[in-house]
Amino acid sequence: MYFAWPLIPQASSQLEMLFWGAWLVFFVLVFGANFATLLKMSEPPVMEQEYAQVRQTDR
Repeated sequence: MYFAWPLIPQASSQLEMLFWGAWLVFFVLVFGANFATLLKMSEPPVMEQEYAQVRQTDR
């Protein structure tokens, strides 16, 4: 972001604006996903979840 931010206002064509818009959306998604993982806001993948194995019996 440090290198990209100064170049965004210099975009002159519609294609450049589309590129920078897509790039910013991608950056926000990646940053948000990493931040959510850091804060443990999302469930871990099924392979990484640990379930206590409890024996179930019929009574």
